[in-house]
Amino acid sequence: MNFAQFHTEGFGLKVAKQKVTGHTAVHKFGAVEAMSQNQSGTIWDVDDTAYPWSSFSTASSLTIPAVNASDTGKTVTIIGLDEDYNEQTEDVVVSSSAASTTTNTFIRVYRAYIGDGTTNVDDILIQVSSTTVCKITAGKGQTLMAIYTVPAGYTGYIMQGTATCQAGADATVDMFVRYFGQDSFRVGHSLEVSGTGGQYSYKFFSPVRLPEKSDVDIRGTMRSNNARITAAFDVILQNNDYIHLEK
Repeated sequence: MNFAQFHTEGFGLKVAKQKVTGHTAVHKFGAVEAMSQNQSGTIWDVDDTAYPWSSFSTASSLTIPAVNASDTGKTVTIIGLDEDYNEQTEDVVVSSSAASTTTNTFIRVYRAYIGDGTTNVDDILIQVSSTTVCKITAGKGQTLMAIYTVPAGYTGYIMQGTATCQAGADATVDMFVRYFGQDSFRVGHSLEVSGTGGQYSYKFFSPVRLPEKSDVDIRGTMRSNNARITAAFDVILQNNDYIHLEK
């Protein structure tokens, strides 16, 4: 073993290797396939649509409507937060003959993927009542959602972010944050991105601090042409009990 190499490993790699007590790495990424000109929306799997945070005013069960016959029997793994904002994962077997419903209730949901079976042939929707809160686009196998909520008992630190825009188009991308206990989102970082300008990438000199239960929503506004926008950000979660030990 090269011990010198181990001691020079970056902090992020050590967190990923679970070698930093009380810390976890989270990578969030999203894409909107075709944001219309002069329209705004969250960078997620639904075009021209702001993420429906109001659907989670209370913890609710999630429903997956009947799927394409080619997708029946596949397992969808849903990741979010329970009514106490603790991280929660549930596997749901989907059917082409009837809707499937979660056993647990969720106050947030920010990732879903095909946990067992081949990649989905058709779109798979995850809904609260009749409102779509997750969409696994056909052929992707996982949601593309540039949103996140910090679990209870943790503090999140946004370390860096990136965004791209399809060639020939340009857009404004805003990182909105709703700090827990506040009613509204506000801009925490803003950027301009264009296809001709290439990828936008920003590493925060001092990470953006997110108290527990805070929401992050990356939104885009398309100025020219209808185009695909992507966005991603990296969060380090620190267990609050560990923070207290550091003081």
